[in-house]
Order: sequence, then structure tokens, then C-alpha cells
Amino acid sequence: MKKKINQVKILLDALPYIKRYSDEIFVIKYGGSAQTTPELKEKFARDIVLMYLVGIKPVVVHGGGRAIGDMLDRLQIGSHFIDGLRVTDEKVMEVVEMVLSGSINKEITDLLNEHGAPALGVSGKDASMLKAKPIDMQKYGYVGDITKVDPKVINNLIAEKFIPVIAPIATGQISGHPGFNVNADIAAGHIASSLKARKIIFMTDTPGVLNHEKEIIHTLNEEQINLLKTQGTIAGGMIPKVNACLHAVNGGVMKAHIIDGRIEHALLLEVFTSEGVGTVIKL
Repeated sequence: MKKKINQVKILLDALPYIKRYSDEIFVIKYGGSAQTTPELKEKFARDIVLMYLVGIKPVVVHGGGRAIGDMLDRLQIGSHFIDGLRVTDEKVMEVVEMVLSGSINKEITDLLNEHGAPALGVSGKDASMLKAKPIDMQKYGYVGDITKVDPKVINNLIAEKFIPVIAPIATGQISGHPGFNVNADIAAGHIASSLKARKIIFMTDTPGVLNHEKEIIHTLNEEQINLLKTQGTIAGGMIPKVNACLHAVNGGVMKAHIIDGRIEHALLLEVFTSEGVGTVIKL
């Protein structure tokens, strides 16, 4: 009986958040360790389904760097990184699109559908949703910097009660262009801004943004982030994540969250509890 009473208390504690966020768009960037184990995949799917059923409108943007690397190795296509970006020639771009728009996108879509949420997978190329230009063609190849997001397709899917699942591949400016490999964090930030989402949530391999003592920083603003960058506290792969957060909140998103995707039901803990489990970035 005590266990059942505790379960009811948990539901009652979540009720104010369910009311607050009903009919709001949440963009979730899904990647890292949360995307690699069957158990965490299942829990992610259940979290998204629960959010959907209580009236939240989830939009999933996914990465897939590890799967791309594995496929390149299997096909014996060499690749390397510069400044944390995978140098992408036409052969690598073909594999990137095959893995992201094909296997990973459809796996996530199938997983959500199996758990009772109507999901539909799309690429940033579809209807020219994401347009990009090369960051530096000579240095990185077909690695893109987003120039425009057309949210019409995403809004149409949401209006039809679908959960959009988006692969971060952008279209080029000319016919026959192979497209651009876009950092999934950056793509998610631009998409959230274009949708004027209520929240954007990044599922990562760390508890959140950490200070010098490796302790989680629970809230940050742009001034604090710039200071931490200057000090070298925010570095490496965390830089594109906080940059994407800042782009989103400066573009109208109320809050950005960086959470640990390795924690079971991290999404629900962040959204429906007062304490949360990660770092919140806001203006």
C-alpha cells in the first residue's frame, strides 16, 4: 500500500508540469550513450510516448556519429576529424546520409511507433527543410553551417499529430548537390528556434555542464557561459551544445536543458520534477 501511495504522490507532483506544458513543442536532441543500449532506447521511447500522451508535442533530432564511424570502418572508407568535425568528402557524405536518414532515423521511428506514438522520420533535405553552406570546403568538405530552416513540414506533421524524427542532413544550394553533414546539436538549436519551442533538451554523455571541480552547474546564462569558455571549463564537444542552447534561447525558446542520457528516464525527471537532473540555460 505504501508503494502505491508513493506512486500517486509522484503523479500528483508531476501534475502542475503536465498542465503547464500541454500543447507546447519540445525539441529533443537524441544521441550519445542514450542511443546505444537496447535498455536506454526502450526507456527513451517510453519517455517520449508519455510526453506525447499528456499533450506535449515532441520533435526528435538525432545524431549518429558512432554508427557512421562503424559503417565507414566496415566499408573500409577512411575518415578523420579536424577540430572535432568529421571531414566529409562525397564518399563519406554518402555513408553519412545512408546511416542517418536510413538506419538510425527508421530505427527511432519504428521504436516510437511500436510504443504507441505515431512517429514519422524525415531528413533535413525533405522539402528543403534545412539549407546550409560549407563551413570551410577546403578544410572540412561537406560539413555544413545552417543558413535557413523552413519549419513548414515539421509544423504540418505536428498538426497531424505525428512526432517528427529528423536526421540532420541539409540540402545544398544547387541541383544534384550531395548535401551537407550538419552537427546534430546545432541543427536541433536552429530547429527549436524556428519552431519557437517551449524547451530544447540535449541528451548527452555527461550530467550537464560541469565546473572545475567536476560538479554540475544547475543554471547558466550567456555571460556565464562565455566566461566558462574563456576559462577553458567549457571545451571540446560541450561547445557546440552550449552554442546550440544559446542560439535557441536567443531565438525565442524559453529554456534549454543539457541532461545525462545515461540516466534512466532522464527526460521525465528533467521535465516533470522541480529539481531536474541537468543544466538549464536561459536568458
